[in-house]
Parts: sequence; structure tokens; C-alpha cells
Amino acid sequence: MWMYNALIILATFVGMEGVAWCAHKFLMHGFLWNLHEDHHKKNPTSFFEKNDYFFVIFAAPGIACLAIGTFYEPLHWLMFIGTGITIYGFAYFMVHDIFIHQRFKILRNSDSFYFRAIRRAHKMHHKHLDKEEGECFGMLWVPLKYFIEALKRNKIHA
Repeated sequence: MWMYNALIILATFVGMEGVAWCAHKFLMHGFLWNLHEDHHKKNPTSFFEKNDYFFVIFAAPGIACLAIGTFYEPLHWLMFIGTGITIYGFAYFMVHDIFIHQRFKILRNSDSFYFRAIRRAHKMHHKHLDKEEGECFGMLWVPLKYFIEALKRNKIHA
């Protein structure tokens, strides 16, 4: 039974990348741009952004799944979906806010081709200051060209 539960958690985590991509492209760069805009046009005097509301918005389904799955036995499997959502949210926070944007100066640089590819793709996303003409809406999986570029760069510096 634990393998089934672990599979639900893993599938949810992987699926959340697709959910995050769609939410970023169609919601954040769509009708919710007013909350996301300050992430692209940074206010240097403020630590917080309106964009930070998305942490609460996207945490809500995970919390709901955890609560329902914990307290309502027929829907116990929802607890594992909530766990996958929560783990993805933590990974997103670590990669996006701590590693890429360095809102907390913990992780600064990495020689990992994976992290270099993610950072480069995110930089390409932020070169667009308006909601139109964006690119690279994913977080943990970005277009293959950035991984190839990062691998080539690592071989040059090796």
C-alpha cells in the first residue's frame, strides 16, 4: 500500500509542473497579471510583492487535500495528493525564490548544469516586462535548449 501512496505523491509532484506552467502562462500572464506584474517590474524598496499572494492561492488546494484526506476516510488518497502538492510548493520556493531570485541569501551559485539551465531559462522569462510575448513558463523543467547550453558550458569550464 505504501508504494501506491508514494506513486500518488510522485505523480502529483510531476503533474504539478504542468499545473504551474499553465497557471503561470494563462493566469499569471492573463487576467491575474495585476498580481504578477510586480514580479517582472520589481520595486527595489519592498521585500514583498503582490505576486507573493500566489503562494497562498496555490497552497490552498494542497491544504484542502491534506485536511480532507486526513479527516475523511473514504478520501484518504487525497492526503497523498496534498503531500505531492506541498512538496512541489516547497521545491518551487527553494528553486524560484531562494536559488533564482535570491530573496534569502542561502543558495547563490551552482555548477550543476540543471540549475544553470533553470536559472538561464528564468532569466529569459524575465527579459519580458509585460504580460505578452513571454517564454519559459515552467520552473523545474525548462526547454531542452537550456539544458544543452548548460551542458556545453559545463564541459568548457571542466
